[in-house]
Amino acid sequence: MAAAALQRGLCFGSDPGMAGGMENRSRKRQVLSFFLCLCVSLGACETIRYSVPEEKKSGSLVANIAKDLKLDVGKLSGRSARLISKSSKQYFELNTRSGDVIIKEKIDREDLCGLSDPCLLQFEIVLENPLQLYRMEVQINDVNDNSPKFSKNEFVFKIPEQIPINTRFPLERAQDSDIGTNGVQSYEISSNEHFSLDVLSRGDGSKYAELVLEKQLDREEQAQLMLILTAADGGLPQRTGTARIRVNVLDNNDNFPQFSQSVYKVQLMENSPRDTLVTKVVASDLDQGSNAEITYSFGEVPDKVLKLFQLNPLSGEITVLGIIDFEDAAMYEIEIQATDGGGFTSHCKLLVEIKDMNDNAPEVTLTSLTSTIPEDSSPETVVALFSVRDRDSGDNGRTLCSIQDNVPFALKSTLKDYYELVTQKPLDREKVPEYNITITATDRGTPKLTSVRIIRVQLSDINDNPPVFNESSYVMYLKENNPPGLLIGTVRAADLDTEQNAKVTYSALPGNIGDLPFSSSISINSENGNVYALQSLDYEQTRDFQNSSAPANDLVPRSAEAGYLVTKVVAVDGDSGQNSWLFYQLLKATDPSLFAVGLQTGEVKISRPITSPDSVKQKLIVLVRDNGEPPRSTTSTLNVLLVDGFSDAYMQLLDVPQEEEQQDTLTLYLVISLSFISFLFLVSVVTIIAIRLYKTRQCREQYVPSSRNFYSDGSFPTNPAETSGTGTLPQSYCYEVCLTTGSGTSEFKFLRPLVPSLPADSIAAGGSIFDSQINSQLKEEKESVREGRASVSEDSIPRSSGEGCIVNKVIGINENCDQNGWLSYQ
Repeated sequence: MAAAALQRGLCFGSDPGMAGGMENRSRKRQVLSFFLCLCVSLGACETIRYSVPEEKKSGSLVANIAKDLKLDVGKLSGRSARLISKSSKQYFELNTRSGDVIIKEKIDREDLCGLSDPCLLQFEIVLENPLQLYRMEVQINDVNDNSPKFSKNEFVFKIPEQIPINTRFPLERAQDSDIGTNGVQSYEISSNEHFSLDVLSRGDGSKYAELVLEKQLDREEQAQLMLILTAADGGLPQRTGTARIRVNVLDNNDNFPQFSQSVYKVQLMENSPRDTLVTKVVASDLDQGSNAEITYSFGEVPDKVLKLFQLNPLSGEITVLGIIDFEDAAMYEIEIQATDGGGFTSHCKLLVEIKDMNDNAPEVTLTSLTSTIPEDSSPETVVALFSVRDRDSGDNGRTLCSIQDNVPFALKSTLKDYYELVTQKPLDREKVPEYNITITATDRGTPKLTSVRIIRVQLSDINDNPPVFNESSYVMYLKENNPPGLLIGTVRAADLDTEQNAKVTYSALPGNIGDLPFSSSISINSENGNVYALQSLDYEQTRDFQNSSAPANDLVPRSAEAGYLVTKVVAVDGDSGQNSWLFYQLLKATDPSLFAVGLQTGEVKISRPITSPDSVKQKLIVLVRDNGEPPRSTTSTLNVLLVDGFSDAYMQLLDVPQEEEQQDTLTLYLVISLSFISFLFLVSVVTIIAIRLYKTRQCREQYVPSSRNFYSDGSFPTNPAETSGTGTLPQSYCYEVCLTTGSGTSEFKFLRPLVPSLPADSIAAGGSIFDSQINSQLKEEKESVREGRASVSEDSIPRSSGEGCIVNKVIGINENCDQNGWLSYQ
């Protein structure tokens, strides 16, 4: 079974699987635990208990906490559900997808709890957002997986003859790691005529047996007896263990050793040093000689006792051998036997009560921590969840937790030993940006032991501080006839917030200087607060001015639908061109989702239907910026009232200044000017394109189809009389040749002039100089021909040629037939 029991409101409970004598003790423990939990936690302790048998394989289901706690399985992962175990090993794990708590590692109850009952494993389920904690206990039920076992296969008893009938001989108890009914429940001995077996119970409910002499022994008749001792548990199926008992009959030894006390009780402080004397047991024997020589030894004791205590076999002194820890065990029950030389033995018990000392400091375990919280966190905000544990008992284990007094935080107790660190007072990051909270846990022992845990809590910034100017007012002086763009002065403001919240943007409120807007004369750099004069000012016209204007007011009926025009923000920029292009945007608003501002029009419209929760008073700040480099901007404030209808009382709130009418007129003029300039620019572009196309078409019409290598130029003067009187050509000439792809390589062709003779009056215009130039040019062209760069045709120039005489016509050939084939000459 995965979950055998579920109890709420109790710190501890009983296992319904216990039977017999365990049932009465479980009921008593349950009643006692109930009142203990009620007194300690006053109802705050809420424990859910499950039970599982030991040796269940890994992956077995324990319980579904989502079902038991009535939680939504889908929210477990979203709320960061996790399982926190108090044991060193993690035996369970939580599946947040299904809410199942499953066994992570196979559990052996005997290794985990030994003979302790009940065997409980505790863990907590922690949920966040909101923070919740549930305490769980899993009782590990015993399974009969161990058989009774004796420490030896054979026990030897030396019993003298003629000892009285009904003499008892304690037998070693069989050890069984199981508990309850799965532990040793009965003993049996093989059938014989001399001994019987008496099974008894100890104070802790364990069974042990004593060998009882029923008939006197006679060594001469039988010197040795062999018996079989059987121990059986009460599990299903039943398990057994056996050992042999060999009785050697001795010669007559009339007296047994006798201890001075049947039970020795002592108290021992934990952490006592090695070789500390615990007590001394004393036994005596009335016999003489070897029969009176007594040796002491431990009887049936656990191995742990042998590691903690040592017994002197001759003196009977018991001293400390190992480390005595109260947290491991508060009481030890030790059996001691005395044996004389004749083999007679007697037994006594030593009860060692361990006294606790304050040797464990409280342990502070942090379960959850929010290291950064906003500075506007409300009181009672949970910052951390932690638990305090002290392994000592009594006052040594009772703890007191506190923090320093000079922090705005407090501790709040939740479940037993759990505390919440919560905010107690308003926080201000500008005064104290972070806190180092010292958690001090102190127990009530003597001397007191203390543990300290420091938690660092940082405050994140909230934009709760407005910018503050360094001065309440600024007075700046400017000489008249100043150059435009002159720096007048600088305003400075500071913000106590950090990062983006501390970034200050400067802007001027709208207003007028005479009949012109304030923004047409004065500009403030939004980044550094520099104040500039945008235009030259005249002292005789403007001696001083102050920029101030009241926010605009508008009314909007609550019945207005999306798209309703509230108002239109109009701004004027004194610049021209792209620097005067203005863009509008909503900078800040009481409810930004209710309004929208046209980027280029400045129209403020309703973006969604108005609902009843919307505030009656809405405040909007509209930012307008130009398209210059760097961009300049200003803001305008609008107060919008959401009303059920218009009335005189509402209308009195409006005060539309004449400035708006003037700005509307200026805007109209600006729009008309921009439209006219755009029209002129478009006409100019169309005209230039038309002229270009016309010239190109004329040039193509001059092409001669019969020849693919030459163009004829109709504009070329065939008569020298067509040239101007200055002796220069009337215009420059462009010749175009287009060849097919197979026309061969590109080359220059020199064509002879169409007119071989020129007027004789051109000879006197410096013929000698012109002649030398021609000869030099012909020489260079011949060299070009030799190198293969061009072909040259030599032409003679009559010395009677005047200025402007055409010597030859150069034709360039290019294989490309697209616009890349057009050639020009210099």
